[in-house]
Amino acid sequence: MTYEPFEYRGDELCCEAVPLARIASEVGTPVYVYSRGELERAYRAFDAALEGIPHRVCYAVKANSSLGILAVLVRLGAGADIVSGGELVRWLKAGGDAGKVVFSGVGKTERELRMALDAGIGAFNVESAEEVDVLDRVARGAGVRARIALRVNPDVDPQTHPYISTGLKQNKFGVAMGEARALLGRAQKLAGLEVVGVDCHIGSQLTKTSPFTDAIARLVSLVQALTGDGIRIEHVDVGGGLGIDYGKGDGLPPTPAEYGAAVRDALAPLTALGVTLYTEPGRVIVGRAGALVTQVLYRKRNEAKHFTIVDAAMNDLTRPALYGSFHPMKPVARPGRPAITTDVVGPICETGDFFARDRELPELAPGELLWIGAAGAYGSAMASNYNTRPRAPEVLVAGDRYTVIRDRETYEQLLAGERVG
Repeated sequence: MTYEPFEYRGDELCCEAVPLARIASEVGTPVYVYSRGELERAYRAFDAALEGIPHRVCYAVKANSSLGILAVLVRLGAGADIVSGGELVRWLKAGGDAGKVVFSGVGKTERELRMALDAGIGAFNVESAEEVDVLDRVARGAGVRARIALRVNPDVDPQTHPYISTGLKQNKFGVAMGEARALLGRAQKLAGLEVVGVDCHIGSQLTKTSPFTDAIARLVSLVQALTGDGIRIEHVDVGGGLGIDYGKGDGLPPTPAEYGAAVRDALAPLTALGVTLYTEPGRVIVGRAGALVTQVLYRKRNEAKHFTIVDAAMNDLTRPALYGSFHPMKPVARPGRPAITTDVVGPICETGDFFARDRELPELAPGELLWIGAAGAYGSAMASNYNTRPRAPEVLVAGDRYTVIRDRETYEQLLAGERVG
């Protein structure tokens, strides 16, 4: 039976044992609410799925970088996949081990490279020949050797939204598979670098295991060729991307156990080489643990549509506007009225400011609360101040207690650093 972090207890929707109405009353809306129990369950399920394989789970910090979330994962033993110097700062601030960090991304600056070298991170996932040369120079200037894994582009279709597809030859990520062997051979001879791995990441919200296994098969062939060249590969990083169920009713993604079994089989040819598996899960760890709670402001009907206007907006949760993404929704008070068809929209002056179109929901009156689920990944992390809106607070629930892990941003904080010229 699937654990549900958000369930009705009596007539109230709760996160674990805390009524969401209580949080909304005490903290205000909109507000992000996370279940610590679900975070821990999801991480342990993913880690356990890889049992028997030497492995490291490097949580994708970009999915949710709140310090309170990172601290939970640090205590569980997670490593981190970062894509900026700022994410490194957050990981270290949360108590994370720099030695368990892999640094991905196509556009690392020299300042970021030096920051990461000074911190002593585990490895850089380098993504171009020019980055190889720049990192070699920066590392030699720092008097150290940078541990690198080359990110290759396996040209595998992840069958996901084109904006979050990263492993096709038309994508900006990685090095073509045909160029990887020669580039790693050259990198191995540079004084500032130590080749330790190969890496790929093909996309996000994957709903099948076959794209993973196809990509891994290509990595296996590369590692075998490199071994023949005398280059010892310590780890193979297969990225992240495992999807979650958003409640749309279009099929369930593989479970972590199914993913683990597929990955184990695909990596079997490298068993004798003693290679360690690195993974970079994000959404599958935090996605279902989080929700956005918002209050209804107004209702209106025009000649074509019924609208439910809430106090959250696309600056708080941009996925529906950016990707056309579906998120499950429920009234916080158990509904006792028939459903209507409505568009759930926010206050921002954009037609793209919507959370749902033509959604069947019980009609909600002004002042009632709406739960927008599966918002733990790429929700708060992608929030902005568009329309000069302060960012929402974040709350972490554990049993019958909660902690505010991010205060609601004030107008003074929002304007800090600006001045009249």
